[in-house]
Amino acid sequence: MSEHPGFTIWFTGLSGAGKTTISEIVAPALRERGLKIEVLDGDVVRTNLSKGLGFSKEDRDTNIRRIAFVADLLSRNGVGVITAAISPYAELRREARATMGERFIEVYVQASVEECAKRDTKGLYEKAFKGEIKEFTGVSDPYEAPERPEIRIESEHEEPEESAERILQLLEQRGLIPAAVTA
Repeated sequence: MSEHPGFTIWFTGLSGAGKTTISEIVAPALRERGLKIEVLDGDVVRTNLSKGLGFSKEDRDTNIRRIAFVADLLSRNGVGVITAAISPYAELRREARATMGERFIEVYVQASVEECAKRDTKGLYEKAFKGEIKEFTGVSDPYEAPERPEIRIESEHEEPEESAERILQLLEQRGLIPAAVTA
């Protein structure tokens, strides 16, 4: 059995809200503490595990269920998992939480559509606003914000490093990770 319990940090939020940016700070910080960490980034998962899926509600649901399945498998075997996928539907996040129970930590990275569009390096929001992309979360498709996430990050008003520190503190408080070693 693993020395540390597994867990899943489930980042959710609009495209461009900061999920990947924050996860890229949290993951190495956890590895520095000696934990086994796997990151399931939405874009990477879509390229590999969910290749061929589109963006209909059914395909999005399938994608999120696949991410939840892998996160559950890893976390119940002592691995810390970080997911960074939009996961727009509350029902699917509830399913993931029900499967993983106490191992599931929901982090809502909140940012306005306007701010996310400003950050968009791929030009996806511009295309969505013009109607060139159908079923785009936050523009032409809904995003159901979490009602009671373990952590709510307002990425327009908080630096990614601050957000990452809040997440690490929560994991420490829950006894899921060892305390940081200070010199």
